[in-house]
Amino acid sequence: MAEELQIAEGGKEEKYTLLYRQIASLTENEDDAIANMANASAMIHRTFQFWWTGFYRVKGEELILGPFQGPLACSRIKFGRGVCGTAWKEQRTQVVPDVDQFPGHIACSSASKSEIVVPLFAKAGDVVAVLDIDSKNYNTFDETDRHWLEKIVKLL
Repeated sequence: MAEELQIAEGGKEEKYTLLYRQIASLTENEDDAIANMANASAMIHRTFQFWWTGFYRVKGEELILGPFQGPLACSRIKFGRGVCGTAWKEQRTQVVPDVDQFPGHIACSSASKSEIVVPLFAKAGDVVAVLDIDSKNYNTFDETDRHWLEKIVKLL
């Protein structure tokens, strides 16, 4: 049985430092991508209490809903659509302080106010999934989140 997640005290940097070590430890001997995505989304969600935390997996020309924590979500997102589809198309992290200002934002939930989407790359360099995190507050995500979440998805 897995140990209970220890949540770091202090600021964002301290929380990410501990979270990164915990996810690294948990995933080092697990080669199943879905299992790792499920645990990573749960750990990130619990540590920061975000509104929605999860993955969309690339399947053909769509992103298909994968493991997540939070309320009901969109099941499919087309290539280049919304924040997730844009992160996939541009192959780079999208930090959105106000989702209402993002052209083509897909509103799976009206409660979502800001968002970060981080692409997950295969060894060949193709995007195979995206990590999508939504907040009920504006301006939640910054360069600290980008830095650590990009490091975390490399573990998966």
